[in-house]
Amino acid sequence: MARVVVEVMPKAEILDPQGQAIVGALPRLGFAGVSDVRQGKRFELDVEDSVSDAELEQIAESLLANTVIEEWKVVRLS
Repeated sequence: MARVVVEVMPKAEILDPQGQAIVGALPRLGFAGVSDVRQGKRFELDVEDSVSDAELEQIAESLLANTVIEEWKVVRLS
């Protein structure tokens, strides 16, 4: 078995209202010095060793990310 992480983030040109809400809340909570936040998603998958990188890419593109507005990256941890 292998542990795989798929990181999904909004594309740079896409507005991120959740990230902006976090940036706005930080100073009210007493945290200074943060000028931008982008919020994304992280998926952890336990997969058989036989699952190929191409299959993982298909999973990310077809199910985990909206490729119109999001970028994704697959990282094998083990």
